[in-house]
Amino acid sequence: MLRKTSRILFLLTLLAGVAGAELRIEITEGLGSRTPVAIVPFGWEGGSAGMPTAVHDVIGANLARSGRFAPIPEDDMLQKPTSSVDVDFDDWSILGVEAVVIGKVVQTGDNAYQVQFRLFDVFAREQLVGYQMSATRGTMRRAAHRAADMIYEKLTGIKGVFDTRVAFVTAARQSEGRLYRLVVADQDGENESVILESSDPIMSPAWSPDSRRIAYVSFEEGRSSVFVQNLRTGNRIRVSSKPGINGAPSFSPDGRRLVLTLGGLDGNLDIHVLDLGSRQTRRLTTHRAIDTEGSFSPDGRHIYFTSDRSGGPQIYRVRASGGTPERVTFEGSYNARPRLSPDGKKLAMVHVDRGDYRIAVMDLKRKDLLVVSEGRQDESPSFAPNSDTLIYATRQGRDGVLESVTADGMIRQRLASGGGDVREPVWSPFPRY
Repeated sequence: MLRKTSRILFLLTLLAGVAGAELRIEITEGLGSRTPVAIVPFGWEGGSAGMPTAVHDVIGANLARSGRFAPIPEDDMLQKPTSSVDVDFDDWSILGVEAVVIGKVVQTGDNAYQVQFRLFDVFAREQLVGYQMSATRGTMRRAAHRAADMIYEKLTGIKGVFDTRVAFVTAARQSEGRLYRLVVADQDGENESVILESSDPIMSPAWSPDSRRIAYVSFEEGRSSVFVQNLRTGNRIRVSSKPGINGAPSFSPDGRRLVLTLGGLDGNLDIHVLDLGSRQTRRLTTHRAIDTEGSFSPDGRHIYFTSDRSGGPQIYRVRASGGTPERVTFEGSYNARPRLSPDGKKLAMVHVDRGDYRIAVMDLKRKDLLVVSEGRQDESPSFAPNSDTLIYATRQGRDGVLESVTADGMIRQRLASGGGDVREPVWSPFPRY
C-alpha cells in the first residue's frame, strides 16, 4: 500500500495543474533589519530624449528587494551629487545613511553609453567601488543589474544575483482546458520571455551550466518526453521519449549529461544518466522502490535523489560512476526534491514539518537541518548561484506563488504573480560574460 500511495503522490506531483498569469515580482514580506543606503539619481550627459533607463532606480530596487537594504526616499536627500568631489559625508551622516551610490550615464554615440558609478562608505568617509561599463539602450538595464551586484558584494561580502534569471511554469485557464507556458525572466520579473507554449503540461525546467539551454518535460502527443531547448535560437531537441515515464531532468556540471527519472510501462522509476552527445543512457539505480528527482553535486561526483526504499521518501546519493546508494537524510518521515547549493555545502529539500510540506536546508558538513519556509504546501526549492538564497513555490489561497528565502531563514519575501498559479521555479547560474 505504501508503494502504491507513493507512486500516486509522485504522479500527482508530475501532473499537478498550474493556472495563472504572468509573474509580477513584488516584496510582500521581509524579515530582519535593513541597512539605510542612498542611491542618488544619476546624472545624464546626452541627448534631449533623456536617459534610456533610470539606472539608479534599477539599482535601488535591486538592493531593496534583497531584503538587506533600505534605500532612503529621494525627497529626504539633502544633496544629490553626481561626482565624488560634491559628496558631503556630514549630510549623509545626519540622515543615518551608511552607504551612498552616485553616478552618471554619458552618451558616447547614437546607441552607445557609458554607465559610471561610485560607492562610498559614509562612516569611513571613503570610496569603496568606482566602475564604468559600456551599454546600449537594450543592455542598460543589465548594466544596472551588474552595478547592483558589485555594490551588494562590496557591502555584504556575498556575490549579488541581480544579473541572473529565473525560469518557471504557468498555465492560463481556457474554455477548452489550459494553456501552459515555460517562461524565463530576469530575477526582478522584467524582460519576460515565453520559451514554450502548449496545451499539454510542461514541468521540471532545468538550466544548463552556461545558462544557454533549458531542459524540461513536455506531455505533448499524450506522453512524457524530455526536451533540451536553446534559448537564443529557440531550437529544441527531444532527448528522451522512452515508453513510460520520462521526467525530472537535471544537467551535469559540464553540461554534457542529464540525470533523468525513467520508468517503463510497469511504472518502476529509477535514476538514469543520459549522454547528450551519444544519446545513450546508463541506469544508476535498480531498486524496486521509487527513485526519482536526481540532481548532480557541483563537482559532478555524486547524484542526490529521492527514494522510498526505506519505507518513506528520503534523500540518497550515489556515485555518478555507479555503486551502492547511501542514505543522506534521517530527520523526519519525509524528505524529497534534493537540490544542492552551487558551493556544495548545503542541501535544500521538501521536508514534512508538523504535517506541513516546507523547505529545509541541511548543512552537509554538520548534518543539521533548518526549516526555512512557513507554508503548508511548499515545493520546488532552487538555490541562487551565490548559494545564499533559495526560490521555491508555495500556495496563497487557491493560487500558487513564489517565495524567496535566505539559506539561514532570516530574510523571506514573496514574489507575487498577477493572479493564478506560478510553479516550479529554477534559478539560473551566473551569466558568462
